[in-house]
Amino acid sequence: QILYNTIQDLEVIYEDEHIAVINKPSGVLSVPGKEDNPSLNKAVFDRFGCESNRMDKMVVHRLGMDTSGLIVFALTDAALRGLNTLFRTRKITRKYEALVCGHVTNGNGIIDLPLMRDYEFPPYMRVSTEEHQRALIGLDPEKVGKKILESPKPSVTEYEVLAREELDGKEDVTRLALTSISGRTHQLNVHCAAIGHPIVGDAVYGYGGEASANGGLEESMLPEDRASEDLQTGIAELYAGKTMCVHANSITFEHPITREKLSLECTAPF
Repeated sequence: QILYNTIQDLEVIYEDEHIAVINKPSGVLSVPGKEDNPSLNKAVFDRFGCESNRMDKMVVHRLGMDTSGLIVFALTDAALRGLNTLFRTRKITRKYEALVCGHVTNGNGIIDLPLMRDYEFPPYMRVSTEEHQRALIGLDPEKVGKKILESPKPSVTEYEVLAREELDGKEDVTRLALTSISGRTHQLNVHCAAIGHPIVGDAVYGYGGEASANGGLEESMLPEDRASEDLQTGIAELYAGKTMCVHANSITFEHPITREKLSLECTAPF
């Protein structure tokens, strides 16, 4: 786990008196866990402070521990309120870059697959199908937890092929631009797996991962260009112990105080 040696280690992409935008490395928690683990939130608080003097009042969104890229923090109470409104009303556009297993045939497309909690492998997510919904009938919320029984959430991801490459000159991979329209938990991971092209280095939703394979879909439901098991095995061996290849490389929004349009970018580390 990466720890910041000094508060100067932060890669600040943008700052003013109201907000700070940071490029989070992979392997760093966005916010502290229950055991008060080292986090980007704490490092940003140590560097900038905030009006409320409460570091939890800086957080308006987060990235998964293994995802690198742009995170916005609020430094004033007014910015916190404004940013929360922008996220709630989906007025912030976030784009990601990812390497996925195999060569994606279509140059661009839309993945429109609703997501649900995975009742077989909690707390992970999976694509919701009629069969999966029927499996929930009669389950006791006291035993399985209420989140498992929540209704499926509509989830849409746009993708565009940036390049078709080879990993270490051996295995086929595709560099995708991904836009999460709905921003669900683990959405990009599940959607990429569900079209047969899991994200390179994804130890949860990728080959042999902890969650349901193929985003919870049967092999027969995947497209013809899906990455073969042999290819995914080869990539998993090449990438063992390395970080997942997904990066939040672009964020566009109206500044919550000045109303200036901000469009910020940072390059993927892979």
